[in-house]
Amino acid sequence: MKMPAPDTAVVARRAELAAALRSLLPPESVHEAEAARRAYQSDGLSAYRQLPLLVALPATTAQVADVLKTCAAFGAKVVPRGAGTSLSGGALPLADGVVVSTARLNRILDIDYDNRCVVAQPGVTNLAITAAVQHRGFYYAPDPSSQVTCTVGGNVAENAGGVHCLKYGLTTNNLLGVELVLISGEVVRLGGRQFDSAGYDLLGVVAGSEGLLGLVTEVTLRILPKPQTARALLIGFASIERAGDCVAGIIAGGIVPGGMELMDRPAIHAAEAFTAAGYPLDAEAILIVELDGAEVEAEHLAGRVAAIAAEHGATSVRASNGDEERLRFWAGRKAAFPAVGRLSPDYYCMDGTIPRARLAEVLHRIAGLSDRFGLRVANVFHAGDGNLHPLILYDAANPGELERAEEFGAEILRLCVAVGGVLTGEHGVGVEKRDLMPEVFDEIDLAHQRRLKCAFDPDGAMNPGKVFPVLHRCAEEGRVHVHHGQHRFPDLPRF
Repeated sequence: MKMPAPDTAVVARRAELAAALRSLLPPESVHEAEAARRAYQSDGLSAYRQLPLLVALPATTAQVADVLKTCAAFGAKVVPRGAGTSLSGGALPLADGVVVSTARLNRILDIDYDNRCVVAQPGVTNLAITAAVQHRGFYYAPDPSSQVTCTVGGNVAENAGGVHCLKYGLTTNNLLGVELVLISGEVVRLGGRQFDSAGYDLLGVVAGSEGLLGLVTEVTLRILPKPQTARALLIGFASIERAGDCVAGIIAGGIVPGGMELMDRPAIHAAEAFTAAGYPLDAEAILIVELDGAEVEAEHLAGRVAAIAAEHGATSVRASNGDEERLRFWAGRKAAFPAVGRLSPDYYCMDGTIPRARLAEVLHRIAGLSDRFGLRVANVFHAGDGNLHPLILYDAANPGELERAEEFGAEILRLCVAVGGVLTGEHGVGVEKRDLMPEVFDEIDLAHQRRLKCAFDPDGAMNPGKVFPVLHRCAEEGRVHVHHGQHRFPDLPRF
């Protein structure tokens, strides 16, 4: 098949901008060749791919500032990228945009045990924070399943959570300060090493802002002393609805576990085959409930949770015998996403949040949607805070299945909103959920959110096309706009 000839204007623009960026960075830090750019064409939402105009890899805050200022001068859009593990298309490139990677901003700058914080560049992996402080009995609480590879800058952008977010919070609850570079090249600092700052909560605005406001070049994160004891219970149920009711029962009992995760039968079998975690294969659903704190407290709460589980018809209750077994229980859960690859060539990972009391109802209705769309679904989620992660199984090689999976996912998210929940718990909006934003926000709400973006990014150059279903130019808010259309992702390049 003959490939179309490249647009000469685009080639010239790429070469001119590349030359300008190479005057600021080492030559190997600017990727202009197609083969090099192709490595950045997608993030974790791999159904959508787009070659960027260029890729830049600055290694210092000053270099980031120079790159952003130069892109602004050329009128080029900027897509910030961490490790590319985003599952909502947050780092999907633009054909006329420069991907600015934080991969080379990868140093821990300071560990302050007196103030219980770590200062790190955005390219440091999540797990590396804990690895750096664990010898002193500390750890970093947010632990998304991708923590081996995901970076703390991306965690800030998406407000990442993890299995322990119920008790210890999301990234925003463990974030003390950021250094942020605006598209103008201006470097601003928000927060610091203290627990709170005077004035507007701009740090809270940046957490979860998905790269729309600026590029984070430094983060200050809170570290915590490791709990004295942690005990995990592996609880089996004959139905996923009973497991959901048990979650509500545990929270209603005034217990706040360190982590509480639910998996259904397909996810159980996939994870067990992948990790040999010791899951009960006869169960339709399992709960992993971790209690931590002083030894006497953890043992007492474990007994209470076991009793509540029995009241809700648990078919098995198994307590971890030491840290090795506890970590094995969690290893199965954290490997659930890749493990589900054993069940289907492709899967579409959703992310919505609902009130805990509606868990059983929503899970039952997701099963009905599965029948309606003719696609299987495996459920894995943070049960304690109602953050669902249904994995819709499909085969992209079969015509129409990706589109069916997308519509199935959209129906799940509409269901989440209908029962009093929200569109995302931790993965962000990105391109995946942008056209569903009107399900939650009216035009006045969205206009105020856009105006906030305009205060940071008046020309709309930072990660455009994400989050908002309708893009407005800041100078003419409410009049000049670009519609993305009525159908699900009609303008996005599919694989």
